[in-house]
Amino acid sequence: MRVTYPAMKILGILRRVVPIVLAVLLVLLVVSGGAFVLVTRSSFPQTTGTLKLDGLTGKVDVIRDKFGVPHIYADTPEDLFRAQGFVHAQDRYFQMEFSRRIGQGRLSELFGASALNQDKFIRTIGWARTAQEEAANMAPELKRYMEAYAAGVNGYILPNADKLGFEFKVLGLIGRTFKPEPWAPVNSLTWGKAMAYNLGGNMDAELLRAALLAKGGRQLADTLMPPYPRDMPVIAPSAASSDSGAPAEAYIFEETLAGDLALEMLAAKTEVMGLIGLNHESDIGSNNWVIGGARTTTGKPILANDPHLAIQMPSIWYQVGLHCRVVSATCPFDVAGVSFAGVPGVVIGHNARIAWGVTNVGPDTQDYYIERPNPANPDEFEFKGAFEKARIVDEVINVGGGQPVNIKVRITRHGPIMSDVVGDLKTAYQQPVSLQWTSSPGQPGRRGLRAEQGPELARLPGRPA
Repeated sequence: MRVTYPAMKILGILRRVVPIVLAVLLVLLVVSGGAFVLVTRSSFPQTTGTLKLDGLTGKVDVIRDKFGVPHIYADTPEDLFRAQGFVHAQDRYFQMEFSRRIGQGRLSELFGASALNQDKFIRTIGWARTAQEEAANMAPELKRYMEAYAAGVNGYILPNADKLGFEFKVLGLIGRTFKPEPWAPVNSLTWGKAMAYNLGGNMDAELLRAALLAKGGRQLADTLMPPYPRDMPVIAPSAASSDSGAPAEAYIFEETLAGDLALEMLAAKTEVMGLIGLNHESDIGSNNWVIGGARTTTGKPILANDPHLAIQMPSIWYQVGLHCRVVSATCPFDVAGVSFAGVPGVVIGHNARIAWGVTNVGPDTQDYYIERPNPANPDEFEFKGAFEKARIVDEVINVGGGQPVNIKVRITRHGPIMSDVVGDLKTAYQQPVSLQWTSSPGQPGRRGLRAEQGPELARLPGRPA
């Protein structure tokens, strides 16, 4: 092959330039890779040596096993929970901050207008309002433990505000500056409300049945969602049971919800549940069972528990051991199991004598009510022939990269009007719909309580009042 002089000159230049370019690229790759490692690892927890945590009354040992699970040893409950808050924040602070903002309806501050609909829905339900009521009425012992836990969280996040997690660095790239707010007991309680809502799944069935009734009538609804069989036992008899013992037809409604509205509300609920991590697969429920000691090789019973919460990254569960060095009436804890990052204690686990698990039996804790507004005043609603003024709560949602959004939450005796924040329902429908829930504001910490019965639209088939 004959090579001309210009071609030979170009080849010579390439032989000199290519190695230089490759060397520069290699240096940039090494530098950027090193910078990435430094930035991502700056938030890694210190797991060896000694740390100082203000407020401790004695020495606390945190021993991580070969799987990285921390076991905390202390002499007082307050020190134990203070250290748990510190360790949770070390390992999972972004998850805790994300959970806190879900519970408060403040995701828009970090993620902009894309999270606005979820924030409106959550602010209207009022998880944070309920948690604030409960925080003001905590028993003294619980209050001490919750405050100790919050102090432990703050003992980590406030001095380390610039290295709390790579996720916060990424938010900075889109112009979202983040400065951690002090953790408070109400933040732990708020996440409890989010989880309670997560597990209160009967609302899905009630909305779906309401849509079926509106669009296809009773026959379609009963075909796709068969009612409870008349020949099956009623666990909790009530006034809804007839004298003959047969369950009354409690699922016949005085009036029904517009089908499109029911479907829109179901879609809005599903969107919020996606934030929390609900398992959307139908009929996939949690379970637990016990194997008697006579059937085990040790002679001891075995408790098996599968809560069936959705897979997340990181996991919704955080394994931990909480141990009083000397178990006594003043320091009674010697437990190990799983916790929620952001909440003190152990949710599922065991102590030296017993084990406990949690499964969701699907109780009916939520009901929707069709409200009748006063034609002369849309903030008044009928009850027993008279109009009552709703409680009004003004909520301001700050939106990252945008202007604040104001919403007016109207709360009747049955609960907040949810149809105000689902789609364009104010103009599309003339059916204000409120949500009554055993964990709604005004009913903090109560279980199974209902307001006086009104025209319910969505009681599950065959479940008596």
